[in-house]
Amino acid sequence: MNTSVNLCGVTLKNPVMTASGTFGSGAEFSEFVDLNKLGAVVTKGVANVPWEGNPTPRVAEVYGGMLNAVGLQNPGIDLFCQRDIPFLQQYDTRIIVNVCGHSTEEYVAVVERLAEEPIDMMEINISCPNVKEGGIAFGQDPRAVEAITAEMKKHAKQPIIMKLSPNVTDITEMARAAEAGGADALSLINTITGMKIDIHRQRFVLANKTGGMSGPAIHPVAVRMVYQTAQAVSLPIIGMGGIMNAEDAIEMILAGATAVSVGTANFTNPKVTEEIVEGIENYMKRYQVENLTDLVGAVHE
Repeated sequence: MNTSVNLCGVTLKNPVMTASGTFGSGAEFSEFVDLNKLGAVVTKGVANVPWEGNPTPRVAEVYGGMLNAVGLQNPGIDLFCQRDIPFLQQYDTRIIVNVCGHSTEEYVAVVERLAEEPIDMMEINISCPNVKEGGIAFGQDPRAVEAITAEMKKHAKQPIIMKLSPNVTDITEMARAAEAGGADALSLINTITGMKIDIHRQRFVLANKTGGMSGPAIHPVAVRMVYQTAQAVSLPIIGMGGIMNAEDAIEMILAGATAVSVGTANFTNPKVTEEIVEGIENYMKRYQVENLTDLVGAVHE
């Protein structure tokens, strides 16, 4: 039984990865999870300089998930390279670094800095606001998606995964733009914008007013977007959004995802990624699937 998958020429022992922003850079979860058992660890977003993030409160529980407006707080690329990459190198897992920025120049600075580092891939978070274009997220304008993808490819030495925002009218338009820009892979979906109001105080619960919704409530939306994107482009897809167990992960794979990222579930069950790896193996045994890749996009009418 073969659970390995090939992502942009990089072999993962299994398709299970962590979703950026929900697993730190691995150290805080390493006492609960054997990182050697995961296909890859995707780090929290890292910028060219340290970001303080948004004011508090910045996390709220909602029906079927949570809202977060953390604001991509991170220590900056220098400390990240000095501390986090060496930590992850101790393990037999692939290292994927999530990159964020407020401008194309900021993204480029991080991508160039990572070019000589011992990492396997980069995931570019284009849900960040483009400060120079009045604050609209890079991922909400197909021209911006294509342009920033092409710019990343000019400077990157590792394969580039573009992380798509679901806060758009047509996800396939953004996927095609990323493909046109030369992306090696896509990951989707990022969080859906939401809001929560405290009716007793008549105030916003989050200091930022809005936040990104994640968790099981968004899973059906994510599955639909992964399926649509798989029909629209020929790039490998990393599916994410409300994956809580092996069944959810398999659903994503059948919809067309080559690999999956597990996010919010880590907060309720720190061992969930290991359990999903095991659950996928049990499913393959039950249905006599020899190669996991046979399941990718295998849904039929």
